Amino acid sequence: MKLDKKRLEQLEEFQDIIGYRFRNTGIINEALTHSSYSNEYRGKYTYNNERLEFLGDSVLSTVVSEYIYLKYDNLPEGELTKVRANVVCGPSLAHQAKSIGLGRYLLLGKGEEITGGRDRISILADTFEAVIGALYLDGGIETARKFILNMLEDSIKLASRGNLFRDYKTDLQELLQSKFDDKISYRVVNETGPDHDKTFEIEVVLGDKVLGRGRGKSKKEAEQNAAKKALGEDRNV
Repeated sequence: MKLDKKRLEQLEEFQDIIGYRFRNTGIINEALTHSSYSNEYRGKYTYNNERLEFLGDSVLSTVVSEYIYLKYDNLPEGELTKVRANVVCGPSLAHQAKSIGLGRYLLLGKGEEITGGRDRISILADTFEAVIGALYLDGGIETARKFILNMLEDSIKLASRGNLFRDYKTDLQELLQSKFDDKISYRVVNETGPDHDKTFEIEVVLGDKVLGRGRGKSKKEAEQNAAKKALGEDRNV
């Protein structure tokens, strides 16, 4: 699909920011196209960034896992898992996305635009992963690794000291495992809003007991908030 001059200029600017020139400009445009936009302009856009997000998520996890495994050879498996979870969580990725102005280059549907989609944590984090997927396909694993570590190396250092984003789900899991045999689970109890602006409400449950309830613009965010609520209420755990 042919891109207009204005869009090509935007993509050129974004490539200057991330320090990589794509051989296939279409793939970075795809990475920056939210599903709300492709749904709104079905005749013009037949793709969005969800498949690239899927790929980028795996590439990101592999690169970060390898890096912390080699760099922190004194950390046991459980601590490595914590560091990785803190580095690749939504707030962490959204923070990096904001640092490069990623939201300015997104193609969003009108509904997402009106409701502040350019600054939404879940959208920014997902798009950041889609950009990683695009870099991997266009330039290979070394290109993707260079971008990931350039963006996230400082976050990894902070996470290794326990000073980054807290993974409430992992903290709750570890606390409950030390006290109970029952497994915890998360269940969606409510969804509100249109498809382009959904809010999820999720409960964290131990056996038949509800420990906490959280809301968020994505299921991951709602689960973290539910776990946070559970940890804040000592009588529940």
